[in-house]
Amino acid sequence: MIRLDVPLKEEDVRKLKLGDNVSITGRIYTGRDAAHKFLVEEMPEEFKDRLNGSCLYHCGPVVRQTENGYEIVAAGPTTSIREEPYEATVIKEFGIRAIIGKGGMGKKTLDACKQNGCVYLSAVGGAAAVLAKSVKKVTNVYKMEFGVPEAIWELDVEGFPAVVTMDANGNSLHDEIEKKSEKEYRKLID
Repeated sequence: MIRLDVPLKEEDVRKLKLGDNVSITGRIYTGRDAAHKFLVEEMPEEFKDRLNGSCLYHCGPVVRQTENGYEIVAAGPTTSIREEPYEATVIKEFGIRAIIGKGGMGKKTLDACKQNGCVYLSAVGGAAAVLAKSVKKVTNVYKMEFGVPEAIWELDVEGFPAVVTMDANGNSLHDEIEKKSEKEYRKLID
């Protein structure tokens, strides 16, 4: 298990390889469809500082309001490919060093990861309650007008587990598996 302390440094991210198990500690941010659209269309300066060197987690958390603020009840990854139209711009303009999600992303994002020193990390789908245990504190929430799942949640995490499935060197485990699967499929139908 490789420990990643946020904010991440480009040189550390570039050392990561496909299949590396990582444990993330530090401040990360959630971002789904509305957040990505907002970031790309508005290019808010305040988020350039906040997100620089950070992780953007494709997650619509289940949140409970308490007398002390907010508590994350469930924090599972959402399907990442929906963010493909925006992700390359977000990586470049906001200095993102890691994207966390499920299902992988496309060539445009993979190219942006290589050019800008970013990785895509797969979190385990179906383990939302377990992943929520890694969230130690909700430090802020932005754009609540988008709704709870679409808002940008600022989270302090400790030991958040993930696997490198797209590295900063242009390699994609998703692509490799797709090619191998296609080859096996062709064998079966021939």
